[in-house]
Amino acid sequence: MSDSIFVRDGEHFIPTEHARGPWDPQALHGGAPAALLAAAFERMEPGAELVVGRLGFEFLRPIPAAPLTLSTRVLRAGRRVQELGGELHAGEVLVCRASALRVQEVPSDLPRPDPPAQGAMAPPEPPPLPPPETGEPVSFALERSPGPGFGPTAMEMRWLDDPYAPGPGRVWMRLRHELLPGEALTPLARVAATADFGNGVGAALPFDRYLFINADLTIHLYRPAAGDWIGLDARTLLEAGGAGTAESALHDTAGPVGRAFQTLVVQPR
Repeated sequence: MSDSIFVRDGEHFIPTEHARGPWDPQALHGGAPAALLAAAFERMEPGAELVVGRLGFEFLRPIPAAPLTLSTRVLRAGRRVQELGGELHAGEVLVCRASALRVQEVPSDLPRPDPPAQGAMAPPEPPPLPPPETGEPVSFALERSPGPGFGPTAMEMRWLDDPYAPGPGRVWMRLRHELLPGEALTPLARVAATADFGNGVGAALPFDRYLFINADLTIHLYRPAAGDWIGLDARTLLEAGGAGTAESALHDTAGPVGRAFQTLVVQPR
């Protein structure tokens, strides 16, 4: 079994068995290409000193377990705000479109905002998660498959709730393997990899009877994550006649770092 999630072959990125997703054995989990694109955005110059405040991924079709080509470009240049774009192709077919917004970091010497007046609505702040060592080690996969895949073999998980109980769920995750041989994982890549699990962690429907595939992933970060562990506090919102949504509060071991949102395609099998 490979020790990385992708291997490089010239201009191609070859997915290994650790990148496989739960919906189709010939398709990747969205977290694997999301992490690959996030890492590519981090390497782009000039502007690496700016802070990534938003990441977006549109999964235009199932991403095949096949050689992929990756391209990035600057969509909007600037010293204080940059917008970056990225694409993944399988052959001639565009399978994923991505974007990143990098901004000047918030100054450290800003005055603290006043607390809200009595009776005023305060923005909800998710409570910190209990630490990873309090969670239950579980090799988790929606399909409960013993084979390799992004959930069962690429991720180490510590669950704070029952992983198979329907409804909101909380879990800590860290990647077991490098994205590419010899390239260190970054916290941003870890965030992108973990955030795409929201629809599974907060699943509201049984996997064996329903599909709830995410067509996109949007991540908003109000501070950079740190460390290996990324926590998800996820739930799914479903209303007849509407669009399914999974939303996740994102954490590192110091506390909340941002939120992630997924638009879901929901239907019986």
